Amino acid sequence: MTSGDEDPRVTELRSAVARLRRRLAAHPGEFADRTIAEEELAALNAMAADGTPEIPRLRRSLLLIAGAIGSVSALSPELAEVRRAVDLFVGPVRGQG
Repeated sequence: MTSGDEDPRVTELRSAVARLRRRLAAHPGEFADRTIAEEELAALNAMAADGTPEIPRLRRSLLLIAGAIGSVSALSPELAEVRRAVDLFVGPVRGQG
């Protein structure tokens, strides 16, 4: 599959994950579950790079990320973007199935 043929949901997921990873890397504060958030973002990135994310795994990663960084208000906008991107995979795509 060429980049022009990439599922737009995957493109959105990749973009949202990249933005949150950058913001998390730039965030100066330390918090207990930062490593968990980084690992799950890497997992989401790998699933998006593969092009066929598994919905249960997407949701699990999202929950772990939200639990890990949900209290860091500076990261809330980017976390919301990742959530919206994951939600694109839930249910049938309009015009299909």
